[in-house]
Amino acid sequence: MKENVVKEKSYAFALRIIKAYKYLNREQREFVLSKQMLRSGTAIGALVREGEQAQSKADFVNKMNIALKEANETEYWLMLLKDSDYMDEKSFLSIHKDCAELVKMLITIVKTTKENHGSKK
Repeated sequence: MKENVVKEKSYAFALRIIKAYKYLNREQREFVLSKQMLRSGTAIGALVREGEQAQSKADFVNKMNIALKEANETEYWLMLLKDSDYMDEKSFLSIHKDCAELVKMLITIVKTTKENHGSKK
């Protein structure tokens, strides 16, 4: 079976987001921003999984585009948590690096799929 790197990385990222959410709730007593981060950060992997069962290439591209939007939103919440001093610089840089990597991967997937799909028409 072919390895699905974006599936694995988005799952690992979701686990990191859950751990960050628990920390922010327990230690920082921050509940609103971290909940937003949790929702968007875990949605990325869920959408990638949905894309595996897409009914068409267009459906697949749509799922990957939504995953990309969720990754961008997660990046926003992470930046807000750092800039409001709920998250320290070291923690931010570590998790932000993973988020940025997912954004790049999803951009590539969407672009490549669109190009390949368009050339078959």
